[in-house]
Amino acid sequence: MTPDDPLLKILACPLDKGPLTLLAPEDALYNPRLRRRYPIVDGIPQLLPSSGEQVPEAEHNRLMTLSHAAEAESRQAQE
Repeated sequence: MTPDDPLLKILACPLDKGPLTLLAPEDALYNPRLRRRYPIVDGIPQLLPSSGEQVPEAEHNRLMTLSHAAEAESRQAQE
């Protein structure tokens, strides 16, 4: 899955139904509102509530930094 994959626009967290952020280097989807990470296995997002793992504060901060950096790269590539 890539950041420009149209599937990302329709995928939602199974718990709060909100959008997810792709963590490309980790092959996972992330819900920063609930601080839950969902794995992508063989290209298939595992979006069952039981598949998500709670992320501690320090890990959340690291993931948000990665996410912002990836968004900035994506914007630069589009220009």
